[in-house]
Amino acid sequence: MARRERVMRMSVELPLWRALAGYRVLTLVYAIGLFVSAHDEVARPWVAIAYFAVLGVWTLATLPRVANAASCTKPFLAVDLTIALAGILLTLLAETPERIDAGAPTLPSIWTAGAVLAFAIKGGWRWAAFASTLVAAANLVERAGVPTRDTIHMVLLVWIASIAIGYVVEVARASERTLARALEIEAATRERERLARDIHDSVLQVLAMVQRRGAVIGGEAAELGRMAGEQEVALRTLVSGGLVPVPRVSEDAAEGAVVRAVDEPDDPTGPVDLRALLAPYAGARVSLAEPGAPVSLAPVAARELAAAVGAALDNVRRHAGEHARAWILVEDEPDEVIVTVRDDGPGIPEGRLAQAEGEGRLGVALSIRGRLRDIGGTAELISVPGQGTEVELKVPKDESASRGKAEQR
Repeated sequence: MARRERVMRMSVELPLWRALAGYRVLTLVYAIGLFVSAHDEVARPWVAIAYFAVLGVWTLATLPRVANAASCTKPFLAVDLTIALAGILLTLLAETPERIDAGAPTLPSIWTAGAVLAFAIKGGWRWAAFASTLVAAANLVERAGVPTRDTIHMVLLVWIASIAIGYVVEVARASERTLARALEIEAATRERERLARDIHDSVLQVLAMVQRRGAVIGGEAAELGRMAGEQEVALRTLVSGGLVPVPRVSEDAAEGAVVRAVDEPDDPTGPVDLRALLAPYAGARVSLAEPGAPVSLAPVAARELAAAVGAALDNVRRHAGEHARAWILVEDEPDEVIVTVRDDGPGIPEGRLAQAEGEGRLGVALSIRGRLRDIGGTAELISVPGQGTEVELKVPKDESASRGKAEQR
């Protein structure tokens, strides 16, 4: 099945816009219900009926406009707030002064808060403060400058709540941008580590071999070996310093180069027999012990595990010598596959791995541990000076877990 790497971006605002759309409908019903319950006491009910007709059509027709920030434009917000303010002021025509003084609700009632909240979600706390201040001024005019306690409470509630929501939205947007940037950095880091592993498995080892052979042959070959050594040091510095810009990489086994495009179709997802991938490593000085039955793993996990085994054998040849012997043991457990690579070399002195990693020699850190980490596995290295080195690689059989780790790369 084809797989493409996509950047999924969550929107913290989308639930707020959906809640606002529901709030506008509910408060419309509430405002109309208040009018219906007291319509006999309204001095000019036709004013209220005309306003509610406009308000109802506007609320229902503009539901798609409050679905997201892109649709909720500045002109829409201006008209929306104007309708809310007009409803507050039209209360002076619809109601008698006595009912207004007695604390009768404005025509739009709490629907007005929806217009203010739209400003808060769209533009943050400053926009919210502007809109809520206009609503407060309209309420003061409607109450002839002498607001009731309920009016003061409502105005303060709308003002404080809208500013608070606007501030929360600004903080959420900043957090979303930070998260998006962190995900980009993580993706770039994983890409660099993958490239570093492949470079270590191929280019760096070839350069090191040219340097050694050139020094042995002498003459012009020695000069070529010296130049290869300089390039090896430069390339190690580049890789370990994280200066490798790779938006896309790929793997071409025939050429031995890195040629893997992350957005290209993956291999078939059927299980792979690990034994077939490890068989080429067996030879005169490398013994392979494996189960008689197939050792099935997900394709990505099997390839990465086999590549880690190859990196471990490369370390044996490089550090233990061409004549060192190595043994590969494959264990097929119920929940995991364990591959152990052991050699009869001199072992690794204590602290050498940390020193090599600091020098940019990332064979164990990236080619072995990095590969296993990316597929949800682990790599343990045990070495006693004079008694050889043992690398134990463990990969879980849970295909979804290992594949999920790999697809995050």
